[in-house]
Amino acid sequence: MVRKVVPGAVVAVTDLKKHVGLLVIALFASSANSAVLPEERADTMYHAYSGGGVTIDGPSVLVRKNIGNKVSLSANYYVDMISGASIDVQATASPYSEQRDEFSLGADYLVEKTTMSLSYTNSSENDYQAETVGFGISQDFFGDLSTLSMRVSLGSDDVMRNGDENFLEQAEHRRYSLGWSQILTTKLIAEVSVETVADEGFLNNPYRSVRYLDPNSGTGFSYQAELYPTTRNSDAVALRAKYRLPYRAAIKSEYRRYADSWGISSDNLELRYTHPLESENLILEGKLRFYKQDGADFYSDLFPYLNATNFRARDKELSDFSSTAIGIGASYQLPERWALFNRRNTVNLYWDYVLFDYDNFHDVRVHNSGDYLPGEEPSYSFNAHVVRLFWSMWF
Repeated sequence: MVRKVVPGAVVAVTDLKKHVGLLVIALFASSANSAVLPEERADTMYHAYSGGGVTIDGPSVLVRKNIGNKVSLSANYYVDMISGASIDVQATASPYSEQRDEFSLGADYLVEKTTMSLSYTNSSENDYQAETVGFGISQDFFGDLSTLSMRVSLGSDDVMRNGDENFLEQAEHRRYSLGWSQILTTKLIAEVSVETVADEGFLNNPYRSVRYLDPNSGTGFSYQAELYPTTRNSDAVALRAKYRLPYRAAIKSEYRRYADSWGISSDNLELRYTHPLESENLILEGKLRFYKQDGADFYSDLFPYLNATNFRARDKELSDFSSTAIGIGASYQLPERWALFNRRNTVNLYWDYVLFDYDNFHDVRVHNSGDYLPGEEPSYSFNAHVVRLFWSMWF
């Protein structure tokens, strides 16, 4: 059971009032706030993640087509092919491989300055099935300079366990978000968004274990299954800004604060720089991201004894940790003589390097040498590479 960790890349174009529209479109091609339908286009992408002993890669295809000037339809197929062995698997299990297939359908309906959207997603792997439906609405105000957006999504998951035909659990997810986007000047766009999520049911990984002190074991510790609460409520607020520099480049900043009922809190800060080279039909991009998290109340790298607490977790993603990411990318518009079907075509390549440092998750693999006592192992860290290569064509 693996959740998606490699994001796809979907780019939309915003069309605003004529007196600011051309300026904003040239700089902020990732915004989609004004009441216009998304552009008709097709994207074919290959994505790859490699880090921590795990490789995840696969293709993705997105097609968006408009019907008249009121309706836009979209379909997406996304594949994760997972192989390898993370540090948890290396400690307690054998390397594995599996595949996750995701299908998504979406529709947008435009009525004057209001856009309504409906989406459906189905994700399937051999031990996890998930379905999500979503509804959103956005409304432009004040001469299309302000946009209010709201979205609700409901998810239902079936959790299974390979090798155990009698194991079947469910989880439900409800997500609510509200956002406000404002064009403050001809050079500056700001946005604030809030999101709340309610999860209920079986929320942990059925294969994962915690470790506890056991003097009768050869290593000084043993393992038992994780046990999570059956409810989780989380809230997040994000502030974003995009600013056009005097030489037509742009910078984008984002700060996000997250907290949940499990005791996890985090801060995320991201900066992006976009620089178009018009004479070369080329857009360059750089990214820097910092993330810091305080772990769950029921997390421990080493519990004092068997069944020490009512809830227990040793998932490193619930621990205290931080990460730093740097990224570079380029988007190249093909000359007309190379463009397919005489349409606008772009080739895009993005690469991220991410370094993860875990404060209270220890590397138990060192016990093969016998040089460490339980709980005194070195803290775990690793780096990862994320690559996205995709081709886009506008109809």
